[in-house]
Amino acid sequence: MSANLRQELLSKARRVVVKVGTRLLTYEQGGLAPDQLERVVDQIVALRGSGREVVLVTSGAVGIGMGIFGHATKPKKLAEKQACAAVGQIRLMHAYDESFARRGVTVAQYLLTAEDFRDPERFSNIRATTDALLGHGVVPIVNENDVVATSEIKVGDNDRLSADVCHFLEADLLVILSDIDGLFTANPKSDPEASLIPIVHRVTPEIESLAGGAGSLASTGGMITKIVAARTVTESGSACVIANGFTSDLVAIASGAPQGTLFLPSEHKLGSRKRWIRFVSTPKGRLVLDAGAVQALVERRTSLLAKGVVSVEGSFPAGVVVEMTTAQGHPIARGVANFSAADMARIAGRNSSEIPAILGHSAGQEAIHRDNLFVL
Repeated sequence: MSANLRQELLSKARRVVVKVGTRLLTYEQGGLAPDQLERVVDQIVALRGSGREVVLVTSGAVGIGMGIFGHATKPKKLAEKQACAAVGQIRLMHAYDESFARRGVTVAQYLLTAEDFRDPERFSNIRATTDALLGHGVVPIVNENDVVATSEIKVGDNDRLSADVCHFLEADLLVILSDIDGLFTANPKSDPEASLIPIVHRVTPEIESLAGGAGSLASTGGMITKIVAARTVTESGSACVIANGFTSDLVAIASGAPQGTLFLPSEHKLGSRKRWIRFVSTPKGRLVLDAGAVQALVERRTSLLAKGVVSVEGSFPAGVVVEMTTAQGHPIARGVANFSAADMARIAGRNSSEIPAILGHSAGQEAIHRDNLFVL
């Protein structure tokens, strides 16, 4: 991709999610680094001034709390991590609020958990609220609710969170700012021959293998979590840039300057609902399909009819996401089931015209409608 094409792609991004890592906001041993926070705020305000809508996903609460409690490294006990998050979050948001206010910008705070994304109604509500805030010129600031979260406090939490935010907003661009210039051919901290990869056309297993382990003493992420985030947003049609937050410039990145590593989006941009089905939802059951149904889904992108269902696994109500597999167990699709597991088992293998008589009431023709189905 030439510089002109890169510029053309990124300059079109109107809605941008910016993820800021712990290392950019705190000292290595913990505690807020105010000068670094001011630099982040300056850049976000400038990015808004270039005509973009910006949502900030921020880490740093645990790192700030570590400094308050005198922890030199991340506590191993979950309760201690959550205690750090509890005292650090209020100081982090206070610092953001004051910094943005000095520049005439209002901010809002979101504290989210994975369940807020997995539930479709909450997912839609978050989108509607964010649209309203952006319409008022507010910068939403998002963090995980680490005080109540359990699994979400593990490695990669806010990198994944930034991808989920990108999904529900149908954002054009995700920028992940860290303390490294981008993705390298090897670890640049240990290999002097390592070189920056300017553009990734598709995230393959080989690309993922270039990433190392976890990050600094205070942060919870590493390059691998950023690569996974880049993969999910690019597969749904958004671009992603991983860049050095200490040296890069957000306005320059969004204008197409060759800073960081650009991950190219797929040609087809998914809507919010299909992004949720594919990347955010958690399947509650499984449908095993016959060869004819598999072929219809994969080749013609049709709805799933009950006739193509061989068996039903799990117990689930109607209206939840289920996984569809081949007879050999290979996942091929996800979708929102129109029937409960019990009813699906009763109509499996039957023609659509037989469904009302079998169930005793009128029902839809499809087991899963193609508008609520994503082929993997």
